[in-house]
Amino acid sequence: MTELARLAMVVVLALASAAVGAATLTIGIVQRADDDRLDPARVALAYPGHPGGRARDAVDMAIEESRFELQAAGLQVNVGVRDVTSAEDASTRLRQLDKAGAVAALLDVPAAWIAAGAAATSEMPMINVGESADAPRQQLCRANLFHTLPSERMRADALAQALLARKWMRVLLIHGPGADDATRLALAQGALKRYGLRQVAARPFKLSADPRERDLANPLLLTGPAAIGSDYDVVWVVDSDGEFARTLPYRVALPRPVVGDAGMTAQAWAPHFERYGAPQLERRFMRAAQRPMTGHDWAAYIATKAVLQAALAQPTQRSAAKLNAVLNQPDFALDGFKGVRLSFRAWDHQLRQPLLLTDGVGVIGTAPVDGVLHAKNVLDTLGTDAPESPCRSAP
Repeated sequence: MTELARLAMVVVLALASAAVGAATLTIGIVQRADDDRLDPARVALAYPGHPGGRARDAVDMAIEESRFELQAAGLQVNVGVRDVTSAEDASTRLRQLDKAGAVAALLDVPAAWIAAGAAATSEMPMINVGESADAPRQQLCRANLFHTLPSERMRADALAQALLARKWMRVLLIHGPGADDATRLALAQGALKRYGLRQVAARPFKLSADPRERDLANPLLLTGPAAIGSDYDVVWVVDSDGEFARTLPYRVALPRPVVGDAGMTAQAWAPHFERYGAPQLERRFMRAAQRPMTGHDWAAYIATKAVLQAALAQPTQRSAAKLNAVLNQPDFALDGFKGVRLSFRAWDHQLRQPLLLTDGVGVIGTAPVDGVLHAKNVLDTLGTDAPESPCRSAP
């Protein structure tokens, strides 16, 4: 046996020995059992801001990237996936994970299910990677609940900043009929007011098979200046479903850009981002998952990175409570391939992060935009700032 072969064998034996004696970190994923967002027909249409697959793909990649650091620390990771069908089921599964010794749980469930599960444990970190509604961030002020997916308010603020930077001051809002659309319309209107933009009109659309209602789905009629009574610089479409929005660009009555849920959108991630090592991350994910990375995937990836980084910070103290304490430290920061260090806000535990402005083909820019200022951290211009938050843990 050659010296090189003997050395290779020693390395293999050492790694095998470490694996045998390694402590196990269990990370849970609590997800919808039958997720209609992942219907193959919907996924194929790739609506902006919608998931493209399960969170497990990004979780596995994050663990694989940390494999050598975990081995050096004598740690191995077990991922436990729990499919749930209701808020009560989500709460039960989280309690089971906590009792089984899981160090953290990633949540890809609706807002109401997060609210039900929030009381399942007071120590195990729970990280929301799939729900963008603001309610869990405003109503659930818990020390162990974190959010890595941007909130809808963050996305609205990012778009309003982009419009202000381009001097597109007169905004026509087109919105859908659903409850989610109503909530997001209010967030868009709030963002316009904060940044001094003017709403010229808010027109509802409706996709219907009833011939008497077909005018409500006609972009030319909805955006006609005669019906609105005013000119506008841009059309902001609010369509949580995504089906109407994708038909709107290039079909408005005036030659105006479209933003919101079509045209230029604000996202946590875009596959064509070309800076800060993002192309390498995108290629790794594409090889691993056989699909482009979406904002939901990025949220699951960075959440897993946060858990592993917290565990590696004190590998001999691996309880959920210790890991939660690390995540709550003011100096805890992450590299998310966005050019700045990312951290959790003290008040609502939302991950501070730049958002990417994209048309689905390339990245047009980022938000916060140049010129927007903040007394402490410009990233806090996106979303609910400390003075506005009902959570009282703000510094």
